[in-house]
Amino acid sequence: MTETMLLDPVQVLVASDQPLQVGSAALFEDDRLIALGDEARARARERGVSGHDRGQQLLAPCLVDPHSSLPHPFTGSGETLETLINAAGRAGYGQLALLPNGESERDSPERLKGFQPKDCDLKVHLWGSFSHRGEGERLSSHADLLQAGAIGLSAGEQMPSANLIDRALMLGEMAGAPVLIAPHDSSLRGDGMIREGVETLRAGWPADPTISETLPMGQLLELQRRHGKRKLVLMNLSTADGVEMLSHTPSPALATVSWWHLVQDRSKQTAETTQWFVTPSIGGEADRNALIDGLREGTINAVAVHGMPLDDEECLLPPDQRPKGLSGHHLVLPTLWKHLVIDLGWSVNQLWQALSFGPARLLGQDEERLSIGSNRWLLFDPEQTWDHTRDAPYAPKAANQPWIGVPIRGQVVSCGLKIPTNQAD
Repeated sequence: MTETMLLDPVQVLVASDQPLQVGSAALFEDDRLIALGDEARARARERGVSGHDRGQQLLAPCLVDPHSSLPHPFTGSGETLETLINAAGRAGYGQLALLPNGESERDSPERLKGFQPKDCDLKVHLWGSFSHRGEGERLSSHADLLQAGAIGLSAGEQMPSANLIDRALMLGEMAGAPVLIAPHDSSLRGDGMIREGVETLRAGWPADPTISETLPMGQLLELQRRHGKRKLVLMNLSTADGVEMLSHTPSPALATVSWWHLVQDRSKQTAETTQWFVTPSIGGEADRNALIDGLREGTINAVAVHGMPLDDEECLLPPDQRPKGLSGHHLVLPTLWKHLVIDLGWSVNQLWQALSFGPARLLGQDEERLSIGSNRWLLFDPEQTWDHTRDAPYAPKAANQPWIGVPIRGQVVSCGLKIPTNQAD
């Protein structure tokens, strides 16, 4: 939008503490929201601006991704910081938090520089590395990392020893900043590709036992009990047993879940669908349903994209040799709208709690909201159908996106954020 425009009618979600407004109106000027409701209509009449019927579309706050990976932010032939910001911003994400692991582990303050582009409204947050070089042997300088701007501390995909975590929480240099730890033990997972179950055996893939999550999770929940003032966050809960443990602990930690675990389970796994291999492993239908219930009830606090972009060369490797993960910020809202809102009857407020308000609080940031004079908004059309291709304008550069070539229903058709790579459009 580059001129004065009235959307009337349009559905409007202003903030977490306000109900969805159906049949409202919104007036924009140069991508900034200048009025809502009857005031928008009145000011549009004064200016001689006619309305555009967008009654099926939703005007809402931007989305927030609490953690994703970007191993090669400034180099490489695949996804870079520039292409990720461009794709995620156009998908409605106003905030991204990047995990510290990559070609240069962010374990020191100087490695936190250069990630926030100038004149860019999408906020790039950085997790600082929990341990020196990400090796899990000794602690990094937590106080220095946080003072330099780290959003919190993360150990990436593999949980460090309980002793090291206990020592860090006891020292308390992180104060109230989040500490993101994956309840994942790779030694217990072994060569597992899919969570254990009948379907895993039928597909012929090595099984990942449930205890690869529940045993380390028990340690983390005990550490949270011992250090109740710390903000421990369990990254990517993936099993029904894990949800059960979290819901019954007297001192629950915060938790996230990957969007992929909410829409897929091993009952649909075949030997050919290698993009399904992620960390943590995909489980069964009971796991997926428990994760959805935990998210709806607030046991799980946020949905993460948890993107792990791979290039074409990496995707040619055998499944058991290539990094596990997938990408696709632009797929998250359309997919969860279909699975949670349409199929399960979730409200818009519930979905935005999972995709925006909850993630922002988890990161210690102010919640996204629609504010007069601000350009932090997205416009989502649940009826819009689009072709998912890698060569589309502003498409992510990652090679490991699911559903390439499949038409997708639901799309962010406009977003007010100023992104350096799409200002001219």
